[in-house]
Amino acid sequence: MPDAVKKLVAAADAQVAGHAAPAVAAPAPASNDKEEDSEVALSAKIAERLAELRERQQARASAAVRAKKAADTRRKQEEQAAAAAIAVANAPKRGTVWSYEGELGPANWSKINDGWAKCGTGNRQSPIDLRDGIKVNLEQISFDYRPTSFSEVNNGHTISVTVGGGNFITVGNSTYELQEFHFHRPSEEKINGKGTEMVIHMVHRSVEGKIAIVAVLLERGQPHSLVQTIWDNLPLEKNEVVSPSIVLDPMDALPEKREYFTYMGSLTEPPCSEGVLWLVFKQPRQASPAQMALFSRLYPLNARPVQPTAGRMIKESN
Repeated sequence: MPDAVKKLVAAADAQVAGHAAPAVAAPAPASNDKEEDSEVALSAKIAERLAELRERQQARASAAVRAKKAADTRRKQEEQAAAAAIAVANAPKRGTVWSYEGELGPANWSKINDGWAKCGTGNRQSPIDLRDGIKVNLEQISFDYRPTSFSEVNNGHTISVTVGGGNFITVGNSTYELQEFHFHRPSEEKINGKGTEMVIHMVHRSVEGKIAIVAVLLERGQPHSLVQTIWDNLPLEKNEVVSPSIVLDPMDALPEKREYFTYMGSLTEPPCSEGVLWLVFKQPRQASPAQMALFSRLYPLNARPVQPTAGRMIKESN
């Protein structure tokens, strides 16, 4: 290859590499037409090669710009997604659906709704295992119950019976009016580690808004007249309210003997509010196996597990 051509090739390579090439002197006039044609053809090839290389460089540069833009876009999207996740995590939780089993069960109640925090952090929670009670001369609970109208609903957690006004209990110089009663299976509270097949919780409220709950344990035996009245009027659909044109007597829920345990606890379902006065009768009432079986078809398990006593005082009738 003539020296002049070599210098042209070197200059082309230097230009492609981004380096300034030294000035190349124009070739001396060829001694003949053949050599001149060869150099012209080679110069054309070199120019074509330079054009291809410049085009590739431009393509790579454009690809790099696109890649950077795509990376920037992905990064912004990831940052936005992370910010959204943090916002969701920090947002107030306002769930309303809960259950007695699985992810919506008692262990997670406090995580479903911020207003249910006591379900996980409270130290006066119910139910508890009633043992090591302090035996004292507890005053009798005064019941002022009478036949009353009622309505009932299968609310998705239990059978709840709302009663008419005018039914009261008096205990500790405080009076509470019966609001409603409902059922759990098995009994939520235990006595010395032993529970029963079911329990009735009779929920009362004072004019100051304080709550007192009377618990009547149910064991298998003879039919229970009040329970049968409730079962006879069960609504066919969940959340359907039935208001029969008959009355029931809440006194029929109570055992003959009125000795009881008492302690301060909470509601046994969300929001697990504390400051609840619990009055748990020692003597169970009976309900027939058929009555028990009917409820178990609706709610085979709707009881919160026992909670830590946490040093609470438990009083017990002598």
